[in-house]
Formats: sequence, C-alpha cells, structure tokens
Amino acid sequence: METNLKTVERRLLWLSHWMIHHANHIRPKVDGIKVGGHQASSASMVSIMTALYYGVLQPGDRVAVKPHASPVFHAMQYLMGNTTVEKLKAYRGLGGAQSYPSRTKDDDDVDFSTGSVGLGVAITSFASLIQDYIRAKPWGEGARTGRMIALMGDAEFDEGNIYECLQEGWKNGLRNTWWVIDYNRQSLDGVVREGLWQRIEKIFEAFGWDVVRVKYGALQRAAFREPGGEALRQWIDACPNQLYSALTYQGGSVWRKHLMNALGDQGDVTALIDTRSDDELAELMENLGGNCVETMAETFAAIDHDRPTCFLAYTIKGWGTPIAGHKDNHGGLMTPAQMADWQADQGVPEGREWDRLATVRDPDGFQAWLDKVPFFAAGRRRFDDDPLPVPALSLSPEGTISTQTAFGKILDGLAKGDSALSDRILTTSPDVTGTTSLGPWVNRRKLFARKAEVDLFRAEKIPSTAKWDFAPEGQHLELGIAEMNLMLLLGAAGLSHSLFGKRVIPVGTVYDPFVARGLDALNYACYQDARFILVGTPSGVTLSPEGGAHQSIGSPGIGMTQPGLAAFEPAFADELAVIAEWALDYVQRSGDGELDPRTSLADDKGGAVYLRLSTNPIEQPGRRPDDAWRQGAIDGAYWLRKPGPNPDLIIAYQGVVAPEAIRAAGLLAEDRRDIGVLAITSADRLHAGWAAAQRQRSQGTGAMSCVERLLGDLPRDCRIITVIDGHPTALSWIGGVAGHAVLPLGVEQFGQTGTIADLYRLNGIDAAAIVERAAAFTKGRPLGQARLAVV
Repeated sequence: METNLKTVERRLLWLSHWMIHHANHIRPKVDGIKVGGHQASSASMVSIMTALYYGVLQPGDRVAVKPHASPVFHAMQYLMGNTTVEKLKAYRGLGGAQSYPSRTKDDDDVDFSTGSVGLGVAITSFASLIQDYIRAKPWGEGARTGRMIALMGDAEFDEGNIYECLQEGWKNGLRNTWWVIDYNRQSLDGVVREGLWQRIEKIFEAFGWDVVRVKYGALQRAAFREPGGEALRQWIDACPNQLYSALTYQGGSVWRKHLMNALGDQGDVTALIDTRSDDELAELMENLGGNCVETMAETFAAIDHDRPTCFLAYTIKGWGTPIAGHKDNHGGLMTPAQMADWQADQGVPEGREWDRLATVRDPDGFQAWLDKVPFFAAGRRRFDDDPLPVPALSLSPEGTISTQTAFGKILDGLAKGDSALSDRILTTSPDVTGTTSLGPWVNRRKLFARKAEVDLFRAEKIPSTAKWDFAPEGQHLELGIAEMNLMLLLGAAGLSHSLFGKRVIPVGTVYDPFVARGLDALNYACYQDARFILVGTPSGVTLSPEGGAHQSIGSPGIGMTQPGLAAFEPAFADELAVIAEWALDYVQRSGDGELDPRTSLADDKGGAVYLRLSTNPIEQPGRRPDDAWRQGAIDGAYWLRKPGPNPDLIIAYQGVVAPEAIRAAGLLAEDRRDIGVLAITSADRLHAGWAAAQRQRSQGTGAMSCVERLLGDLPRDCRIITVIDGHPTALSWIGGVAGHAVLPLGVEQFGQTGTIADLYRLNGIDAAAIVERAAAFTKGRPLGQARLAVV
C-alpha cells in the first residue's frame, strides 16, 4: 500500500509540472518570450521536500527553498490550502505565483525569499546566529525558534558567498542549521565536474559541519543485499556523471544493455538484472537517495543533535519525467506530446489536472492526515512584535564635528540609557568597528558570544581604548572582512520580528566605498523587506589617503535606486540626530502604504535606512532660528538660506560639501542678493516623492511633493548649481522638477591621494570652482568682488 509520503510526492510532482506546462503551452501567450519554469530542477527536489516538510519539520523551523524548486513549493502550499488555483494558473504571470519564492510577493508561507543564487542558502546561517542572539537575551523569552534550513542546488557551490558565510558560522559557533544539497550533478550549461562531492565534504568538515551522504535509495540498498548487488554498487560508484545521466534519459532497455556489457555475464549480477523488467530496472537505477522519500525521511529523522549538518542528497535531474537525465533539461520543457503520455502514466484524469487530490484513493483519509502534519498545523507562521518607543535624540549644532563622529555620539548616548529600544539594538561591522565610530557603543554594550570570553588585554592591564568583552548579553556581532556577510546578517536580523516574534534593531557600519561589494546581498535583504540601518562611512573622497580606489562615487545612486531603502546624506550633526530618531521608528513601521499628502511618500509602510556619512569635520550651523528645518531634514530638503523674491541662482548641495556651497553662496551674494542655498539631506526621498506625485496627478489627484513645493516659487529663468561629494547625477534630475537649468557638480573619476582641499579642488567641488562655474553658467554676468575674493 502506498504511504502518505509517497502520495504527497506523486501529487507534488504532478502539480508542479502541470503548473509549468500550463504556463508555457496552455495559457494564452501575449508575447514571444518563453515563460519557463525549470521542470527538471523541480523534479529532483520533490522527494527531498516531501520528506522534509511532511516528515520532520516543526512550525519553528524555517526553510529557504532552492529558487528552481519554486513550482514544488507552490504546489505544496496549494495542496495544503495555503494558496489558490488561480495563483498557480497565473504562475510567472502578473499577480500569479512567483518564479522564485518571495516573502513579499507570494501569498503562501515563504520563510526566506530566494532567487539570487547562493544568498538564500547563506542567510539561513545568519538567521541561526540571530536566533541564538535572541535566545540569550532576557527579552527573548518566548521567541519562536527552530532549525534554519536551506535547500540548494549543487551548482550554487560556485558562489563565493557560500564559503564566506561558512567561515563566519564557524567563528560564531553555528548550530541548528541544515543545508540539503540537491546533488543532481547538472547545471545550466553542463554536467558538474566529477568528484565535487569529495571537495564539498572536505570543506564542510573543515568548518565543523557534519556531512551526511545520501546516495542510495531503499530499492538500491535492497538490491545491494541480493547476490551480485555489491558488484552493481561498485559500478554505480564508479560511473561518471555524464554517463549516468545519459543512461537515465535513454531508459530501461539501454540500462540493461549497458550494464550487461559493463559487468559481463557474472551469474549473480545477470540474475539480479534479469529478474527486473525494463521499467523496474530504470526505477532501480534512478532510485538514488535524494529521489527516495523513504530514505530522505529516515535520514532527516536520524539527526539528534544541533550541530550544523550538510546533507549531500544524490538525485536525478528531471526524476520521474520523460526528460530525466538529459543534459539540456535545466531550462527544457516537456512537449505537449510528452506531457500527454506522462499524464496517462501518472493516472491523472483529463479535466482534473488541477484537482488537489485527483489520484488519491482515499481523499478523506489523506486530507485528515494532511491536516495533522505538524509543520502546517499551526497555520501561517508570520509573527510580529510591538514597536519600541524611540528616545529623543539631539546633538549640539555648535562647534566642529564630522557626521561619523556624531553618529558615534548618538549610539553612545543610547548605550548610556536604559530604554527598551537600546536593549534591542544589535550593531555589526565587517572588521571596521573602531574606524566607523562604534567603539563607544561596544565598550558599553559588549560583543555577543554564547559563552563569556575574557579580554586578555584588559586582564593583563594593557592600556587600550577597546574594551572587547564577549558575553551573552553583548549587543555587537563582529564580522570578518566580507561585506556580503554584513548585508546578509542585516537581512536576517531585520526579519527577526517576523521570523521569531522578537524585534531586533540592526545597525551595520561599512566603509562607504565598499557598499558595492555587498550590493547583491543588500538588494536581497531589501527584497525581503528586512528592516535595518546601514551606515556607509567614510564616504566620498575622505578615504583618499588610502589610495585612489578608496572613495565612493556611485553610492548616492545606489541609495536612490534601491527599493525598500530610504537613503540620507546629512551634512550636520543636528540633522543626523533628527534623521536617526526618525529612522529608528521608520524601521519598525508596518502600515498599509498610504501616501503622506505632504511628501507623497508611503512612510507609514516603513523600510530599511541607509546613512551616507563622512569623517570630514565641518563647522556646525549654530543655533537655528526656528525648527522648520527639522521636518525638511526628514522629508529630504529645506532652505538653509531662503532665496529672495527674484533669485537668478540657487546652490543645492547634499552632504559634507555644505561649507563649500555656503561659502560660494556668500561670495556670489555680493552680486546676487537673492541667491538661495538648498540643503538636501535625501535626494532619494525627494525624487521618490516627486515621482509618486506625478503618478498621482496622472490619475486626477492634486498631489504635490516636497521638492515641488521648495522649487515651485522660483522664477523659471533661475538657475540651479548642484554640488555633492559623489557622482553629480544624484542631483542633476532636480532641473526637471520645474524646468530650471541645472549645472551638476560632483566626482566623476577615480581619485588621487591628497588632502580633502586638494581633492575638492581637483574635482571642482570647492567654493572657488563653484564660483568659477557660476560665471559661465549665468552667461558671463559680472561677478565683481565675489570672483576677485575667491581668486
């Protein structure tokens, strides 16, 4: 009698493949682009996912599903009643089930979004570290925790982030993490190299993982016990990957011929082969461990410890289908004729292709069993945690200070306090903790480790500014020099409220030039709607003494173009304090996305935040005459110097070049009394609000964005000079708001070593350059004493 697990396996195999077939061959086509769907990559995962989800998982466990197994995942959710047939019919279409599992776009219960190869695997290790972090805290009591599991393809081992996260896990005592490798030995462009399994085992063992090789299924193990079985096993072990795949595709009769030729007439071996029909022989040879639901269920259930474990599950790509084993099957599809024959083989009646239980002999009994499967019985596993009140933050507007130093002071002030929010902040950095101003925070709040570790420098009474105490109560996770790991950790921690029901406020620092090193993982974290604060510092040219490559040019553009990330670049400490207070609240919001009529931004929805800061100390603005600038700093801009009634020139700056812009405006004001200075703290939010307002107006509303209000009263012939220590395109779009001519100044080339003054001059963003460029930009109007003073 067929077991319930075998029934699930057959149902998932059919539904996943029919979903893909329907999208490519039945659903009306609206363009000439192939829909796709990876039937073969789905098939190789069916037995593994059946055994895992229906055999061993508990509600607290979390799974990152291999991207190309998305159809199996959606079929599973449909079988359990967690999504609709309409979603499956629209697979890879607008509003349908997503090509790859998505936390934010699918309506079924996705734990981790996957799609960017390797990242869905790596984030599980960091999610495990985060749950250990939560468990160690008094406020972590009651957190929903479990095993963090990644289902991955063997080709994902070509991705460097896999190995980077292995080392970080080893350093931090990783546990409760399973990686299950679909070892089908076929990738998009060919067959995986021979002997990869040996390298995989050595790598994992070196980092303290247990490795479980799941090579043979129950049928094969039974055959090996027969007379002649050992010879068959030795042949399977020695068979090259390409040959095994080719024989699988050709079927039982070819298997028989090849085995007889290879093994010869050996009596027992011949008898073993002859007692099986061609179909039975093919089933035996395709019964690798990863394609045997019974074997996988037993293997998973046998793990009785919390050590990180890698399962190397041998599979056939395309298992159970007519395209099994073919080297082109990665993106291949069954033809309509193949599907028709396979449908008959699967026993699915015509017209009942979408029926959840079409081939189940006892639907009522099977449904009753499904209703009790532990992983699904608790319902949808999306949690939340109450938002934490944010203490008031402020910094003096007097003196001279850099925004990076100001950031350190803000965190130090929070560390001194006893607010609930301070207790939930987790800081992290890729080996630049001290040089990004996290030192005071770490000294007060310690580094996290499950077991306390003594700072030997302090124990030996060696003077040091760093008091690096490791303890379970610590609130800083120090990472190695791998920005991908930083972004993945921020992503995992930024999902803690949803995954574990306990909110963590992650704050990560990185040298701004190296944000781009982790950009794929940053995008991945934002795609999942993870909530965190990323601090890029120092930025611009201020790292130039380290060498010409050590400066960030395009990072303002990254902040503007990355969805789910609100990017700021304040110039002054008081601006930063206001923005930080807002950001600590913003990362906790979960509204419905209603647009704010003041800005046209959906701030109630919340998101992640990126702060681009600098080590360049600049003179602060002093006491402000009023508080109007505060809201402007959050919205994206305000008038530092409001223009007069008839201005012909405006200087708009973002970030640390503020003193250059202010000085230039002062010099130019001798001839242009109405000149204005626009302080931009977030080109990202200004542009997003402007774009949203335009969309609303196209629908007949009277929306108005922040930047439109700021520039709306300027004369049409007024010109705007924009200045930024970054690529000028970040601000050049401003001219399109109200039709003003714009001269964008910024950094457009690889840098040089030198002083900040040298490099500002070299890149034409110092006060003198602004004045000089203003002359040509305003068609040679006399600059009088202003120009003479600069020269």
